[in-house]
Amino acid sequence: MKKYSYVGISFIILLFGIIFVPRIVNRIKDTKIVSNSRMSADNKLTNEKLGYILINGQKKKIPAFALQNQDSLLITQHDYKGKVTVVDFFFVNCPTICPKMTSNLVHLQHTFKANPNFAIASFTINPKYDTPTKLKKYAEAHKVTNPYWHFLTGDRDQIYGLAKNSFNLFAEQNPNVPGGFEHSGYFALVDKQGFIRSRYDAYGNPIIYYRGTVSLEEKIADNGEEEQISILTKDIQKLLEE
Repeated sequence: MKKYSYVGISFIILLFGIIFVPRIVNRIKDTKIVSNSRMSADNKLTNEKLGYILINGQKKKIPAFALQNQDSLLITQHDYKGKVTVVDFFFVNCPTICPKMTSNLVHLQHTFKANPNFAIASFTINPKYDTPTKLKKYAEAHKVTNPYWHFLTGDRDQIYGLAKNSFNLFAEQNPNVPGGFEHSGYFALVDKQGFIRSRYDAYGNPIIYYRGTVSLEEKIADNGEEEQISILTKDIQKLLEE
């Protein structure tokens, strides 16, 4: 009886290997299938209600800051009061993700060009090099026309404090990476009262940030990440209407 049992078990294992193992291997190898899986996960962002980011039960709000923009004007959090603002961290000589992030922000600039209540705040993480003059040239090179798109520089500790403690977006100096700095490729969305907002995923959790490194034209990046500029555009409009 034991002999027959072993034979039966072996047959079942063999059958599993013939039917299922090739499917698993194909799923790993087939990048289209992997991309579709990632896309399906992103497409679960169907809950379009915009919530607040809560830290210890408190709504996350942008703190006070004072930095210079590309026109050498002092800009504070009060300059963004009453405006829906997209926030990013970047640096002028970034050779990797910054150009694509800025391009996506330019797209948003054009989308909401007729609305005076739309703003962008781009904080440089290399303030020692990124002076107002260099930021001005960067803005001109990217055809920035929104008067409320401020490229902000100044005290390094203040900027890194904003990234780490206020927006919880990764940013640090690293001489071992291209450009010497690395940072998050995400955008934060801030409402007219200065609170960070985002939509929820299918499980009721806030997505917190919006992917800024994949364009509308790409739709899906080589690594399978889906663009989120389209949903960010919708959410900006919702906040503008609040």
